[in-house]
Amino acid sequence: MGPKTIARLAAGRIHYAWIVVAVMFVVILASVGVRATPGVLIVPLEDAFGWSNAAISGAVSLNILLFGLVGPFAAGLIQTIGLKRTVLISMALLVAGAGLSSFVTQLWQLYLTWGVLVGLGSGAGMVGLATALANRWFVARRGLVVGLLTASNASGQLIFLPLLASLATNHGWHTVPWAVALIILLLMPVVMLMLPESPASIGIGPFGSQDIVVLPPQAGNPFMIAIGGLARGARSIDFWLLFITFGVCGFSTNGLVGTHLIPFCIDHGIPEISAAGLLAAMGVFDLIGTTLSGWLTDRYNPRILLFWYYGLRGLSLAVLPFTQFDVVSLGIFAVFYGLDWVATVPPTVTLTNDVFGKKDAPVMISWIVAGHQLGGALAALGAGETRYLTGSYVPAFLASGIACLMAALLVLRIARAKPVLAAAA
Repeated sequence: MGPKTIARLAAGRIHYAWIVVAVMFVVILASVGVRATPGVLIVPLEDAFGWSNAAISGAVSLNILLFGLVGPFAAGLIQTIGLKRTVLISMALLVAGAGLSSFVTQLWQLYLTWGVLVGLGSGAGMVGLATALANRWFVARRGLVVGLLTASNASGQLIFLPLLASLATNHGWHTVPWAVALIILLLMPVVMLMLPESPASIGIGPFGSQDIVVLPPQAGNPFMIAIGGLARGARSIDFWLLFITFGVCGFSTNGLVGTHLIPFCIDHGIPEISAAGLLAAMGVFDLIGTTLSGWLTDRYNPRILLFWYYGLRGLSLAVLPFTQFDVVSLGIFAVFYGLDWVATVPPTVTLTNDVFGKKDAPVMISWIVAGHQLGGALAALGAGETRYLTGSYVPAFLASGIACLMAALLVLRIARAKPVLAAAA
């Protein structure tokens, strides 16, 4: 039973676009969960091989950096070989990287597997892919769809962590990469069977429209498509504002909290499994917060939403190091920070669509996500070095909080004329 048959059976009850969203939600959830796995392996690898926190963090930093840099070229690859093939290639790289990492005995091998292969393969969870899917399959509810897929992107980094931490604690760290590789391997047939290239390929229109829009022929050089997008963006002040502020988003989420909150909690005497449970709780609330953010983005000014998201996040990061790290303070932080984890993505994608247009948006948002991952890589490496040199994560969390407060002011300058022009029209 392929997508055409399922679409025919579901006609009148559910649009196949929502089935595509469900499939990609699960795939992104699992794929990004693989990328985040080193968060539970830092301490076990320190104990097993005597590597320093800073050295292991370097592999995580490389992973995050490649995740961002490959995004624009993967978006170009979607235009060249298609969405399904791009996703399958990414998943194959994740299986190879995670599976081979269970055999590492040298630090360079960790950099090759978790750093390079998993970093490149994590393109399956890129925001550019979510943007391309939303623009192809939806005329209405695009903000909500981007919110849902982004929520799976961030939640996948978090909700699997308690299970993976339990595996590392009770059965050895080697079982963690085997588990995540197996999950991705099992999902590959689902993608092959249920992910068509576009609504037109199964004879239907996108959600919100009856018009069947045939995609242009797949052609072009993905490298030139990506570089062309960067050249266009480099001439726009709005691009640099989006790039910098989204870089702060990465600096304060996957680079800092996603990578170092567990070791920070361990420094305060909290067991690793409990600390991973804290991140998992954030993942649950992130699912709620980012989906709600998508709903809000369809209705309100995205610049104002971003102002509040960055401002409140900055305050929470600045306060956390001075709490008691007890159940109450950490519970409040998990709820508050979880709701705001990547709520920034739907309004950022909407502003990118407004500034650069729907056709170029996947490549442009991928470059902006590269800024996100550059910020995340800087935080992953910098927080590890800060912990190594000072014995504390406090300076890293304070720096991230201040950066968020600065980003809250910068976002108010993005595409300021666009809402005025839209209102006049």
